[in-house]
Order: sequence, then C-alpha cells, then structure tokens
Amino acid sequence: MIRRDGVKAMEVVSSGEILREVRNHIAFITLNRPEALNALSLPMIEALRTLLGEYAAHPEVRAVLVRGAGDKAFCTGGDIRALYRSFKDSGSLHREFFIKEYPLDYLLYTYPKPYVVLMDGICMGGGMGLAQGSTLRIVGERTRIAMPEVAIGFFPDVGASYFLSRLPGALGAYLALTGVQIRGADALYSQLADVYLPPAAVASLAEDLENLAWGGDYPTDLRRVIHTRAALELPAPSLSLLRPGIDLHFSQPNVRAILESLDAETRPEYADWAQQTAKLVRSRSPTMLSVTLRQLRLGKDMRLAACFRMELSMTQQCFEQGDFLEGVRALIIDKDNSPQWKPDRIEDVTDSMVDVFFRDRWTPSAHPLAMLENL
Repeated sequence: MIRRDGVKAMEVVSSGEILREVRNHIAFITLNRPEALNALSLPMIEALRTLLGEYAAHPEVRAVLVRGAGDKAFCTGGDIRALYRSFKDSGSLHREFFIKEYPLDYLLYTYPKPYVVLMDGICMGGGMGLAQGSTLRIVGERTRIAMPEVAIGFFPDVGASYFLSRLPGALGAYLALTGVQIRGADALYSQLADVYLPPAAVASLAEDLENLAWGGDYPTDLRRVIHTRAALELPAPSLSLLRPGIDLHFSQPNVRAILESLDAETRPEYADWAQQTAKLVRSRSPTMLSVTLRQLRLGKDMRLAACFRMELSMTQQCFEQGDFLEGVRALIIDKDNSPQWKPDRIEDVTDSMVDVFFRDRWTPSAHPLAMLENL
C-alpha cells in the first residue's frame, strides 16, 4: 500500500493489461497491451475507472499520469475486433463497452486531481477519449494523433462531439471527415495538446516526476517541471499552412458542398492538397460522413454530458445501419480494403438516413448515461 511517511512512497501492482505504481505521490498508470498497440478492452476500462476512483479519494496521491507500454502507441482506441465479434455472435459486449467507456472519459474532465497523459506514439479513438479531458496533454516526436472512425463506417466518438467541435475554425470537421493523422506540432496548433517534449525529455519524464519537489499548488508544480523540459523550437505545423483552405472548404453546409468546394480549388498552394483530400473523403462511408458533420455541428452547442448521451445512441445505430460492420470486415478482418458502403455515393444519402442516428432511444431518466453529471 501507499506509505504516508515518505516522499517517494511506492506501490507497484501488475495486473496484466493495466500496470500501476505510485512514486513521489504520483500514480503512474500504464496501458499494457503493446502487442495490440494498447487498444482498450472492457476489463481495462473497468480497471481504469476503479483505479481513478481509488486515487481520487486517496490523500497521499497528488496527481495521476497515464501512458502506454511499448514504443509505438499510447492507445489506438477500442478493441474493434472484439466489438465486431460480439455483434456477429449476438453477444452483449458491443453494447456494454460504450456504456462503460463514456463515463470513464467524462470523469476525466472533472477529475479532482491533476491528470496528465503522455500521448507518445499513436493516439487514436479511445486513446483520445482518455487524453482530451486531462489537465496536461503531452506529445512528442513519435506522436501520431487521429480520429479515423469514418474510414471503418463509424463516427468520432469518446466525446469528439465536444472536443472536435470546439477546435479553431474548421479544423474539427477536417480531422473528423478525413481521419488524417497529425503530429505533435499540429496537435499543439489545433489545441489537441498542451506541451511538446523532445525525445530525451519523454525518456526522463518519470525520473523528473519522481524528483519533483512539491509545493502547495500541485497543478502548478507539475506544469513547472514538465514545461521546463518542453521543446523550444518546433517546425511550422502543416495545418497552419493549409488552414485557409481547410476553413474555406470544411465550413461548407454539408458534405456534398465540401466535396464540390474541394473539387473547385484552383489556387496553386492548395490545389494538390484539395484533390487528394477530396479523394480521401470519397473513400469514407458516405452515410457516416454526413452523420459526423451533423454530430459536430450539434455538439458545438451542447454540454459535455449531452454529447456523450448523443454518441451512445449513435453507436447503437451504427451496428444496425451496417457500414460499421462492413468497414471492420474490409479493413480489419478480411483486409481486402474494399468496403461496400450502403449507399456508396454521398449524393444518395438522404436526411432521413442521417436523422435516425439522432433519435432518442431512451427517455431522459432511463438513459444509461443519465447520471453522468453526478460522477
């Protein structure tokens, strides 16, 4: 257990997919599925919720740091294969998973102690859910951030209705509809990260935190140590160069108009990018492109808890509509990379096809996430 009498009190517990240890009043939590790029399983989500509750209540824990095992990924999202198998086998995991995941993500926005995430390596989907509510979001040289769900017939979830919709200009719509990966400098530029650490600082982060001299303001103490190691010079973020084109095209009223706007781009500095971007968007599920754009437009004016409730309803419709299952089959199971979307053209997506994703599936009091604000 955690000693109450020492600055470097330590607890080390290994439980398979989640590792934890407490050093210098900091709880270090490690996602430990490196062979699966630290994709989240339901037991991992349940363990994280339990641990964070324990550390929130423990007087000797002053802060929490979450990181991923291995050198490739922080977290690539949920275990998509398991969700696919659950639906195909008439199981319950594909329903239970999101009901457990979303309250965990919501909790992080209101966590009572400093909560730091090291997004070193790939950070996608569910990994972004663990990161975006944190006190301090750290990126580095290996960081690759994306919300690529439309590529498999899904939508950016884990609170993306809230955090993507609030990015500057049309960056949220661009990242959501293309699913492109961005690196550390672009994560800072787009306000999806707070500090960039060079490789040496990432490697020494745990040691630096072990040697942190605590004062009376714990968040300030953490920021002081981490920002002292931050990179002083970074390359110009590519998004800043593309921003005029992104804001023009991805602020259009619907996906069809976005594509038409991209197709009409003739300025030399944006023409190639626009052509490639339009091709990429057209490879995504037409239905989920339209659903995603409406999701972000709605989420911009919604409270965080309402965004999660909306997303939970949307997940269930994804399994019923079918593009999600087809996308997982084509890109992850069979890997033929030829999903057969229904419909397969954006021109054939009707308002009614989109409306069904946003219908109320539960009364307010019966909603599985009705009690989010009380976490």
